[in-house]
Amino acid sequence: MKKHIIVIISLILFSCNGQQVKNQNTIIKPENEKSEKMKNQNTIVKQENLKNEKMKNYAYLNDMYADSYFPKFLVDKVKTILIDLCIDIEKTSPKNLDELYKLTHTATIKINDLQNEFFEHNSEIETGARESIGADFDFIAKAYGFNADVEELIAPREW
Repeated sequence: MKKHIIVIISLILFSCNGQQVKNQNTIIKPENEKSEKMKNQNTIVKQENLKNEKMKNYAYLNDMYADSYFPKFLVDKVKTILIDLCIDIEKTSPKNLDELYKLTHTATIKINDLQNEFFEHNSEIETGARESIGADFDFIAKAYGFNADVEELIAPREW
């Protein structure tokens, strides 16, 4: 009986901390973001696989990770969206700002979709998060050679 209790407590503790990623450069994409081909596999987005050296070594969302107000696993989801944006930029090589804005708007809408999850965990994408996320969008645009308007990069934002 004592062993069963220890196992149960261990499982509970593990499941509570299991969604936090120890290596913030590796993110496991949530099931609902996977393509049909990847449904039965863990899709890992690795920052180290980016071609752009600045983005490969960049510390995404530093302020949000440093603030306990933002659940780490949700910050990880935002980071995954930003890394996916970098991957999309590298795959499509946008030739002008309009093409870049289409990609950043798609990423912004994905971040919008996380708002309810933040609320459910007594958090929200508020001023501090908005500044951190906006700064990362700006850094990404500049790293890929674009001098873009930050507000236009995240124009569809609802935060």
